[in-house]
Amino acid sequence: MKKTIIGLFLLVLSFQMNSQTIALPDTFISLNYEYLEALEIDNEPLRVKKLEKTVLNYNNKEIADLCDTDKDVVNVSFYVDNCNIIASYDKNGKIIKTIEKYNNVRLPLSVMQAIAKQYPDCGIVEDVYLVKYQSNNNTVRKEYKVKIKSKDEILTVKTNEKGDFI
Repeated sequence: MKKTIIGLFLLVLSFQMNSQTIALPDTFISLNYEYLEALEIDNEPLRVKKLEKTVLNYNNKEIADLCDTDKDVVNVSFYVDNCNIIASYDKNGKIIKTIEKYNNVRLPLSVMQAIAKQYPDCGIVEDVYLVKYQSNNNTVRKEYKVKIKSKDEILTVKTNEKGDFI
């Protein structure tokens, strides 16, 4: 009898327990997720991240008004602090391609090491970071044009993001 009363008591208590509710973070689904994945924004300098996020968040409702057919493409230019992106959008707001140019950004360690190894007595004067994205084959081409100066001459070298000379 004691077991039955204890069992009923525990059963009544279990009905009064509330389940725990876990709030999940907001999920962001982007039409341009391929662009976001291809660029690896996490490894980029802050100025580059800022401008690329602006391209991702561009209001595509304006684009739909400018296009007559599904094959129309709209080019939009973005400029911030010696950085610019020309992005081509389709009627739905999907990024078709981009051409990006960033002046004097922080070079990746692999690029700096490759230049220092190849040209040990030179200093970096300025650099240009170029990015070209194509959505049809989901490719990104990143290259750095770096001006280096020795005692009396200035050279321009090109590397990819891994530090391989082009």
